[in-house]
Amino acid sequence: MQTVLTAKQHLDRDFLEMRRRVLDLAAALDRMGSAAGADAAGADPRAAALKTAVGVLIDGKPDRARRVQMVFSDPYDAGWRGEKSKV
Repeated sequence: MQTVLTAKQHLDRDFLEMRRRVLDLAAALDRMGSAAGADAAGADPRAAALKTAVGVLIDGKPDRARRVQMVFSDPYDAGWRGEKSKV
């Protein structure tokens, strides 16, 4: 039988890994921000997507994983099978 963890148990179990991931993201953003061409990179749509995704993480609303995934996803195209893959 599967045991359902409490929020505190999840925090106890996952805190160090979550902290590591946040620090890793902060370090990557610091490296990007201090590198040559930081202004141009900051105007890149990918940088905007990262900022939007971080906003989703801290907005306190449910379903964060799905909403973050949607930030980085293309809208669904019903005719996608008719196009050749760009990959």
